[in-house]
Amino acid sequence: MRLPILFALVFAINTAAFAGERTVTDDVGRTVTIPDEPKRIVVMHEPLLGVPLMDLGVSVVGGYGRTDDGKFVSIDFIDTVLGMGLPKPRGIGPFGQVDLERLRALNPDLIIGMEIDVDKVAQLSTVAPVYLQKVSNGKTRGIRVEEELARLLGRQQAFAERMAIYRARLETVRKVLPTDPTGKTYLAVFLTDQLNAVGDMSGAIQAIEDLGYTPLKLPQSSASGMGSTLLAPMNPEVFARANPDLLIVMNTYIGARDEAGTRAALDRIVPGWDRFTKPVREGNVVFLDSSKVTTPTVASALHTLDAIEVWAKKRR
Repeated sequence: MRLPILFALVFAINTAAFAGERTVTDDVGRTVTIPDEPKRIVVMHEPLLGVPLMDLGVSVVGGYGRTDDGKFVSIDFIDTVLGMGLPKPRGIGPFGQVDLERLRALNPDLIIGMEIDVDKVAQLSTVAPVYLQKVSNGKTRGIRVEEELARLLGRQQAFAERMAIYRARLETVRKVLPTDPTGKTYLAVFLTDQLNAVGDMSGAIQAIEDLGYTPLKLPQSSASGMGSTLLAPMNPEVFARANPDLLIVMNTYIGARDEAGTRAALDRIVPGWDRFTKPVREGNVVFLDSSKVTTPTVASALHTLDAIEVWAKKRR
């Protein structure tokens, strides 16, 4: 009788050890065992990973990029994208090396990083399982990051509910556009100390293309590749010759992000741009608040639709 009891005990222990876990393949091809329902998630990039998770209603306990007092190193995207008053992740280091002591203190059961964090996996895995999510231009598009994270964490219903709100808003805005966007082009630029073409990974791009606009094709030499998560430097001469049907302009996160500030910033980079470009002549320039629209979230797509609706009603 003792042998069956021993087998039963061993089976029970093994079953408990593996209960509530599953094995997945992350976006760099690694096999990772993660909890079925992670409760304490830490992210390695808050705007690109943490904000999409929070848009789905997922709690994020820690994030890389926050200081010891809980402030984000630049704009606090949780406030600008999702609204004020939400709980903030605890910091695990504002820049440089991850503070492993702070990370361990958070007792995470899952760490979600970007594909470029692959060199940190060995270190981070000593604390919790690490899943790497693709976020770079050319590897994902629009708000696909949020959709894929929803699938990873079993939040498909939450994503579907957000998308239902988004699609209804999309139809409302489409009806007030001054002209049919079918076949019309757009160019989105982001201003830093230079002119940058905006890549295809953000809520802004999702909304603009879902409305029916198509990206203006630029000469390949005009931008030095879409290697970053958002931007590629753009030749001002190419911008001056470009004639999109719709021009989208965003200023740097740390600058004045309203229309007046963005106009002034662009004029410093491309003097006289507002006197010779086609979309300016036709009144087809939309100024977006970069801190609201550049995350890969439904929330950023909705902010974009709000701004386009304001522009469209002025044009009618």
